[in-house]
Amino acid sequence: MGGFPEISSNRIVGLALAGVLAVVLVGGTSQQGLPQAEATVVAETGGGMAGPATSVAGPAVATPAQTLAKLTLDQRVGQILMVGVPATGASALDLYYLTHYKIGNVFLKGRNYAGTASAKSVVAKINATVSSTTTGSQKRFIATDQEGGYVQVLQGPGFSDMPTALGQGAWRTSTIRTNATKWAKQLKSVGVNVNLAPVADTVPSAAFAPYNSPIGYWHREFGFNSTQVGNDVVAFAQGMKAGGVAPTAKHFPGLGRVTRNTDTSVNVTDAVTTRQSAYIRPFAKAVDAGTRWVMVSNAKYSRIDAKNIGPFSPTIMKTMLRGDLGFTGIVISDDMCSAKQLSPWTYATRARNFFNAGGTMMLCVNASAIPVIQKSLVAEAKSSPAFRAKINAAALKVLETRAGH
Repeated sequence: MGGFPEISSNRIVGLALAGVLAVVLVGGTSQQGLPQAEATVVAETGGGMAGPATSVAGPAVATPAQTLAKLTLDQRVGQILMVGVPATGASALDLYYLTHYKIGNVFLKGRNYAGTASAKSVVAKINATVSSTTTGSQKRFIATDQEGGYVQVLQGPGFSDMPTALGQGAWRTSTIRTNATKWAKQLKSVGVNVNLAPVADTVPSAAFAPYNSPIGYWHREFGFNSTQVGNDVVAFAQGMKAGGVAPTAKHFPGLGRVTRNTDTSVNVTDAVTTRQSAYIRPFAKAVDAGTRWVMVSNAKYSRIDAKNIGPFSPTIMKTMLRGDLGFTGIVISDDMCSAKQLSPWTYATRARNFFNAGGTMMLCVNASAIPVIQKSLVAEAKSSPAFRAKINAAALKVLETRAGH
């Protein structure tokens, strides 16, 4: 994520709705209380027989749109939330939040130094709560922060000691790719399938790095040249994918030019980056290379959107990321629950603003905020057809990405 390592860390609504509507039959109301147009799925039928022999096909695999149609509104909202759980193990209260609020995605936060056996047990306990009544039988995305250096959540026997990104940046890209594949296999072996890395932020110079509190101070950048950073980001992302873990390019459109940290300060603003900035290049390269997750920064970018911080900005998430970069995957927020930058807004307002602006998945590291957030999203979706459409589109995007994982 965007903050201190100790805290941790860190065109489509219409098309998506068309995908849902393409599988429906008629209007009315379903047994789940959803409009029938969101709950009735067209039965797929096969062709006729070729001669006397009958070919028996296996069970049809539901499309993401068909899966969406079977989910309740609570389950759809759960699909677009990612909740923080201690990497050392979920408490009884954590498990209650996951099950009662039907949360579809988990972030392992903090540190676990006990190795792969411990991490595997932690993930298994979380996954044991997956059921038809919780997530609609959808397997969860289990994410963590495994960047390297000061930001490596899972450590100990079975996990490599990862150098900082700045250290990795001194390697050949082939070496980064090879090592990232090895690190991804370690994550996959314990059940982690999403890594909130690599950092695609470019710090403009080594001299400025110590003053760049969220990134450069911790050596989280691959380097100081956006072209080199982009090449290293792609290599890391390719290695992760080769090892079976989805990489996440962060923190769009970049945290390399700020001095304060959004986790601990308000009004953090980048007054340098523009829509055409060279600092966008590493993100563009990651998207072009097939990265399906991009994390948006909590900072404000006054030369891009003078009114809104990153997670509230349609210009950043829709115009730039979706439009300019052609990104079609999951736009995930940085932590929107504990970050000081978000303190002027209530939890409910943060959630509504994020999805209204074009976000796909909201990351909330503070699980105790989930009841307010989930209830507010459900209530807004019930009262506003336009907002409900955004929730449906975001949930469908998550299901599509999971199906392709």
